[in-house]
Order: sequence, then C-alpha cells, then structure tokens
Amino acid sequence: MAAQDAAHAHHTHNHRACIEDALATARELCAERGVQLTPLREKVLQIVWKSHKPVGAYDVLDELARSHKSARPPTVYRALDFLMAEGLIHKIESLNAYLGCVEAGAPHSGQFLICRKCGTTEEIVDPKLETALDHASRKARFKAERQVVEISGLCARCG
Repeated sequence: MAAQDAAHAHHTHNHRACIEDALATARELCAERGVQLTPLREKVLQIVWKSHKPVGAYDVLDELARSHKSARPPTVYRALDFLMAEGLIHKIESLNAYLGCVEAGAPHSGQFLICRKCGTTEEIVDPKLETALDHASRKARFKAERQVVEISGLCARCG
C-alpha cells in the first residue's frame, strides 16, 4: 500500500508549486541571513529543482547558457557552492550531481533514496537514522564531519 501511496503522490505532485515554494524559501532564508541570492544563483537553483532527479554541473551550465550567454563552468560552480553552503541544495556524491533540498533552513543530514532505473531521487529526513549514525560514530570514537546516506534501489514506479 505504501508503494501505491508513493506512486499516487508522485502523479498528483504539483511540481510548479514545488519549485515556486523552493524559490520563495530560498529568497526568505537568504534575506534573513543577509546573503545575496542573485538572479543567476536563483536561476541555478531553479534549474536544479527542475526535476526530482539530480543534475550535473555541466547540465546546469547548458541550461543556464540559454539565458545567460556568458555563463562558464566557474560561474556555475560558484553558484552551486553558494547554494550548498546556504543549505538550499545537496550534492549527491555517488552521482556527482545536485538536488534541491526539501528541508532548506532546517538542520539535518542528507539521506537520499536514488532509483537506479529512472534516476528519481528523494530526500528523506529521519531523525532516528541521524541519531543512530551519530551514536555509531561516537562509539567508534570517530568525529563525523558530515553525514550523507545514499540508498540505491527502485522507486515505487519502477519497482
């Protein structure tokens, strides 16, 4: 039943509203923090949010070049670095790609379900998992600096 619910939620998902919410949150957070969400950074964020699939930096560059003819790789990487530093996007290390953060502004670690067939990636937030990983790290006397969990498998639609 959970797989059907997830598939149904995906079909009824208003992605345009999703993107607009992400951009509004980004504008609000940046204003609160006194950092500048430039039009270019906002466009990069919009490109990253375009689908629920991680996007590579050069895919961002290709899309950005349509509206910003002078866009070059360093421009894109600086924008992506800014967006990551502000907690607005995540880097999916195994794919070397970026994904919009569904919990922007809230402290959390990255936990991702990555469909190996269609590429859809979903961020999950599970405080129990964060606590368990933190406990296991401390038990091993390991000072974790960053926690990212990437789980590969099949989404509800592909499974």
